[in-house]
Amino acid sequence: MNGTVITFFLLIVALTLYITYWAAKKTTSTGEFYTAGGGLTGWQNGLAIAGDYLSAASFLGIAGAIALFGFDGFFYSIGFLIAYLVVMFLVAEPLRNLGRYTLADMINSRFDARKVRGTAALSTIVISIFYMIAQLVGSGALIQLLFGINYVYAVLIVGVMMTIYVLFGGMTATSWVQIVKAVLLMIGMVIIAFLVLLKYNFNIAFMFTEMKSATSHGVAYLQPGLKYTNPLGTISLMIALVFGTAGLPHILMRFFTVKDAKTARSSVVTATWIIGVFYILTIFLGFGAAAFVGEQTIIAANPAGNMAAPLLAEALGGDILFAFVSAVSFATILAVVAGLVLAGASAFAHDIYGQVIKKGQISDRQQMLAARYASIGVAIFSIILALFAQKMNVAFLVSLAFCTAASANLPVILYTIYWKRFNTSGAVTGMLTGLITSLVLVAVSPNVLAPDGSAIFIGHALFPLENPAIISVPLGFLGGLIGTILSKEYNEQKFAEVKVKATTGYRE
Repeated sequence: MNGTVITFFLLIVALTLYITYWAAKKTTSTGEFYTAGGGLTGWQNGLAIAGDYLSAASFLGIAGAIALFGFDGFFYSIGFLIAYLVVMFLVAEPLRNLGRYTLADMINSRFDARKVRGTAALSTIVISIFYMIAQLVGSGALIQLLFGINYVYAVLIVGVMMTIYVLFGGMTATSWVQIVKAVLLMIGMVIIAFLVLLKYNFNIAFMFTEMKSATSHGVAYLQPGLKYTNPLGTISLMIALVFGTAGLPHILMRFFTVKDAKTARSSVVTATWIIGVFYILTIFLGFGAAAFVGEQTIIAANPAGNMAAPLLAEALGGDILFAFVSAVSFATILAVVAGLVLAGASAFAHDIYGQVIKKGQISDRQQMLAARYASIGVAIFSIILALFAQKMNVAFLVSLAFCTAASANLPVILYTIYWKRFNTSGAVTGMLTGLITSLVLVAVSPNVLAPDGSAIFIGHALFPLENPAIISVPLGFLGGLIGTILSKEYNEQKFAEVKVKATTGYRE
């Protein structure tokens, strides 16, 4: 066990616990618990968004995917980056103007119906748990590698830590943990990329030439088709990545932490720059890991390639850089899972319990208590599921969350903002169609059923694609369309009100 690694880990844990202690004194109301009282500035929220978005899938999963599969691994970086343009131009400003605490608040601003709120909350919880499994798998592999402890105990450690952040510090603690993590992560990325380029005398063209012979794949390493041999599968993956971000509850919640739509928009611009630089640097991490660590070593540490980045840091910078990058990886996971727990808990406590069950007749104290209980429940359930997903690449696991978000949430968000004829039946039908379709197709896909035991269960897949977005996303839009047309309900005045609020931010 490396003493330097332990020191860096303890420093990260101490810093995040201090932030939680500081934030706990500020978190005295539901508004502060859910949205930090809307008090973050544009640059603060932009950093927090980046910290929330740049998850274990980005740092660990994508670096590993590029190291093992070259060009095909970079698909994730492209999709994740382009996705923010959809958020910035179509969703961020109207969402901030219409919502209060959760995605369900935004949709319910037009459809004041408990069934709509309940369905939106259910979708939020499912997506948050999907995403959280990926982070817990990444954390388990990381701690298992560093400390040699059992994967189960590693996942439990992270589960306890993330629950503490949310229980006591709420969104304020979560936001500042994400800000600190984003800064540390970018420092680590720049240092590693610099060291990789130094090996190639800062000649990027030379680096690409060398990569043609650096792996067992040869020239095919730099060409598409190494991992994704099915064109439909590749298109399906990109649909999920590009459109999924605009439906991710834990990302959308971040737009409620600022005072107005202008600040929300500026925070997206800040986040996009940070995220863009990050994903460009993943190329150097992936190439560096392939060249200086080697495929066999990466796979030996973790079959899915999730430990490529820390191993590269060790190869180039020794124990100190390895310890720093490993600690940052840990902080990355803690920051993201805290946001996911908060999103899931908010959906249950605010939407299902507070608005559906209690019909809005709930005190501030009762809702805070419900949110904390919900945080524990969401964390426990996610930990249990993560124990069965150890062999799966975290980038793939996140792509499933993106698929569900793009299928269930995005159609309803866009219809709510831009379609005059849209109604309650269409909202419920669209969300349920996208949610159920994506879950069912994932359950019978090659990543869940495989005859060689490489998936969660042994069996033959009934659906050929790893990611079903090419089917489930259009069905989500179609479900909303058909549900609306078959219902006679129509309220033009309500749409006019929503349009004014979405555009101007005016509230009565």
